[in-house]
Amino acid sequence: MKYKTLLAGNDASIIDSFFTQMGNSFEAMTTSLRSEDIMRHVNYFAPNVFIYCLHNETRENMSQMGNVKYKLSQENIPFVIIGAKENCDEFERVAVNVSDMSLYRPLSAEVIRERITTLLQKKGISPDQPKPTAGQTGNVQGQPNIPPSAGLPGAQAMPPVFGQPLPQNTGTSQRKHILVVDDNSMMLRLVKEHLHEKYDVATALSGKIALKFLRNKKTDLILLDYEMPDENGPAVLEKLRASDATKNIPVVFLTGVTESKKIKEALIMKPQSYLLKPINRERLMDTIEKLIG
Repeated sequence: MKYKTLLAGNDASIIDSFFTQMGNSFEAMTTSLRSEDIMRHVNYFAPNVFIYCLHNETRENMSQMGNVKYKLSQENIPFVIIGAKENCDEFERVAVNVSDMSLYRPLSAEVIRERITTLLQKKGISPDQPKPTAGQTGNVQGQPNIPPSAGLPGAQAMPPVFGQPLPQNTGTSQRKHILVVDDNSMMLRLVKEHLHEKYDVATALSGKIALKFLRNKKTDLILLDYEMPDENGPAVLEKLRASDATKNIPVVFLTGVTESKKIKEALIMKPQSYLLKPINRERLMDTIEKLIG
């Protein structure tokens, strides 16, 4: 059994290591830095631990973690921060008494795995520990049992978004699900803002994370960056088309490439559509609506 780990923060290298180096110990899921998104993920994913991967975080984002900590305390979910010591110290100045453990980089993936596992064991948390289902909350002695959106206007209307991969559609919602793949976190944030009112959105910072997500989750459409390091859009699309589970998912390339040769190369891959950056919201919404409604 694996511990279920919910990840947030701007340090993509740490987040990626949970998927690529610690997959034997952790089932990882990512979320945005919006407290509403984190709480929605807690309900959907029911993690054993929440990990904030710190890198140049804003004070606004860090200050929201007090609300998140209250929610996690109800579910007996530890709050762990990982980052350079100065980043961790800044977090603890802004969000006092929020973190249960601080891990200062540089640390190897093995050390991170061992320390988080030890923390969970000390707290009596096991990988197979039953967790509340979506919409339910636990109760800690002396604390009221409140709904996950209490005090958060519009929280029920917010889709679980950003950060990268997200829970599978349950079939109980009429909303379509979209996976956005781009190595630029600002682009992911922008596209998410365009889509979140109408669609459930998951994001991935690399093709590797996107493909790992799709092994166990489903999506209705993929917005795929054409130019990415390590594994670019065409390489990801080729793997999608080679799998029976993903070959029929509509794919739209998103890219800043404007050279005619590059565009022709992209179209040879036969994506369902192709949109140039900077993204035009109306064109994006029209394209998606034509493909999945």
